[in-house]
Amino acid sequence: MSLTTAQTPAGQPEYGDAQYPFHITKEEERQLRLRGAEAAPSLVIGQATSFDEYARQLMIPPAVMDLARKAEDLRLSAWEIEAMRKHLAPATAPGEKVGLLRQILVEKYNHDKTHPPYIRVACTGRGDYDHLAAEHGHLHPDDHPKGDIGSPVVLEIWPAQHYSPIHSHGHTTGIVFCLAGQLDVMVYEHLDWDARKLGLLTLTPGQCAWLSRDNYAVHRVYCPMDGGGGSTGPGYMNASADFGASFHVYLNPEQTGVEDEDEDEDGDSYSRDSFNYIDEESKEQRPFATESDLSWAILRRVLANTPLT
Repeated sequence: MSLTTAQTPAGQPEYGDAQYPFHITKEEERQLRLRGAEAAPSLVIGQATSFDEYARQLMIPPAVMDLARKAEDLRLSAWEIEAMRKHLAPATAPGEKVGLLRQILVEKYNHDKTHPPYIRVACTGRGDYDHLAAEHGHLHPDDHPKGDIGSPVVLEIWPAQHYSPIHSHGHTTGIVFCLAGQLDVMVYEHLDWDARKLGLLTLTPGQCAWLSRDNYAVHRVYCPMDGGGGSTGPGYMNASADFGASFHVYLNPEQTGVEDEDEDEDGDSYSRDSFNYIDEESKEQRPFATESDLSWAILRRVLANTPLT
């Protein structure tokens, strides 16, 4: 299989001047950013610079603040970021070998073109595409750690111009902590294609968004960086090595001390093992298992073995 992926034209905007991935106009974007900046509780956890912002962050649940405090010093090193760029870079000629992360993107793209793929890395356990590290010569077969599928903490890698479907995190409590690049997050009132948009925010390294069963549990994540040409949308695959990265934690109610007596009333997933999303084509709600594409144990070994010059 050739891993040289041509730029696939994205779909056209659905109405007026509305653009993928959020299906909003420039004026709507401006209004949603203002709404996001004034949301209570605050959509973003960070150093407050005004009394109002302090008050809005004071309304964030203590369990969320604890997760954010524990993550605030996390960083990807410069060499890890550069090695990821090398493994995300597209082929420049037919038959040219590409990195592990680009190989995974191509596999996922071929499986589902309803939205541009991103990569979910399990910080514990293993991933569905771990075997590619050895099969394509990025890792020796003997240096292949084993573990269980699934992880409460994940690293997500967002190629430039790629995005997630609208999805819910059910009854979990969690954070989205930006580690590299830039990420836009749109927050929705509930899980539906036509759900009211609560606000749009941009995360840069060190900034943290959050969610709980009762607040901001439904969102869409998008990397607005340079994708190398073309407009994003269904069927899009970028042609650059630019990316954003985020660290995610999802805790079930029993792990936060939060009572969850209504777990069966709204049809939401109760645990992090399965979330729900809106299919980009049918506009219908579907479940997905939150298994990961790759394990951090393998990815870090591959990155460490990657020549940077």
